[in-house]
Amino acid sequence: MSSVTPDQPSRPGTGVGPGARPAAPVGRGRRVPAPRAGEPRRSRAPLAVAAGVAAGWAALTSWLPVVVVLWLFQLSEGAASVSDALRAGLAGWLLGHGVPLETVAGPFGLAPLALTALVFWRLTRAGVHTSRAIGARGGRSPRQALLAAGAVGVAYALLGVLGAALAGVPLVRAGLTLLLFGTLAALVGAARTTHVAGLLAARSPEPLRDGIRTGLVAGLLLLGAGAGAAGLAVATGGGDAADLIGAYNTGVAGQAGITLVSLAYAPNATIWAVSYLLGPGFAVGTDTAVRTSEVSVGALPAVPLLAGLPRGPVDGLGAALLAVPVLAGMAAGWLLARRLLRIAADDRAPLRWGPLLGPAALAGPVAGLLLGVAAAASAGSLGGGRLAEVGPVAWQVAAVGAAVITVGAVIGAAATRALSRAPR
Repeated sequence: MSSVTPDQPSRPGTGVGPGARPAAPVGRGRRVPAPRAGEPRRSRAPLAVAAGVAAGWAALTSWLPVVVVLWLFQLSEGAASVSDALRAGLAGWLLGHGVPLETVAGPFGLAPLALTALVFWRLTRAGVHTSRAIGARGGRSPRQALLAAGAVGVAYALLGVLGAALAGVPLVRAGLTLLLFGTLAALVGAARTTHVAGLLAARSPEPLRDGIRTGLVAGLLLLGAGAGAAGLAVATGGGDAADLIGAYNTGVAGQAGITLVSLAYAPNATIWAVSYLLGPGFAVGTDTAVRTSEVSVGALPAVPLLAGLPRGPVDGLGAALLAVPVLAGMAAGWLLARRLLRIAADDRAPLRWGPLLGPAALAGPVAGLLLGVAAAASAGSLGGGRLAEVGPVAWQVAAVGAAVITVGAVIGAAATRALSRAPR
């Protein structure tokens, strides 16, 4: 076959002259002409427009579910109205970001973490869409990632101030909270879209990456165990929860709203269960304690989710629950050792103790930080007076979680390495 080049005609005998037309290339060899000098490049969306649209869509898609749930909650013999539901939806939407509300009974600051997770996810997608709109996708530019995230945060804060003005919430607190929340959440999406996250991971030391990964795995395993424990507790007290829901006398729609509100606080109960398994426990009011060694509570509000509170200290077979955090750390250490052993086997080299125990020990502080942040987000107030303190103490959860996960991860990794066969 004869080769065809740009300087050689595809067929012999094809003349090149003033009146001759060049033969059009056929098939895969067709080339797209380069843009001429001075030709405008494909237009991109302005940063302000892209961030405003993305932030507005994130706010709308996270606010409308709150309106529907609260409208069902308020529905009682036609007493609820659309305007009241819209205004209450704005207040509940702001509460999901951690903005406390002023009520007749006092400040209400217990954020429903299911709504918080929904808002965080929508803002992450806003960071993704804004980065794509301004042409920063795959650019590996930290500056573009920060610009996209900051623009989304500013636009989201302006929407928060508008919502706070309509809902009667302090404007400054709402604006600053939504600015920080929106910027951090959008930065997660922007960093992934621009590949800045992958760039930072590639430049970080391998033991650091292994330690962070193992700590996150241990924290997620422990949160999963907490979700199971909380679900089991609510199921055990299901009769009391059903009686509490039926006591509202709001009809089917109103009871559905109460159930949805309780589900919105299910992640809070999960984190409280983790704190209970770790030992520090949590409070359901001032001078109260719910721990494995002590249960001291007073009169509780008629909330179905609180029907699963333990009746007394753990005894008998229930004491096996205390081993769950250590087992979560051991499972994470086992996964770490298995992964490093596979890599060592591929390299035909033995796995040394230093690269194994170092990340395992680092997993504890990483998991403790994750659990501490989650504990801080899950706590708040249900009004003034006795219910001003509800939830776990963040620093206690972080400290105990870091110590327990460190011990468990080191034991799991060391045992896996000691019991494994060395590569030949």
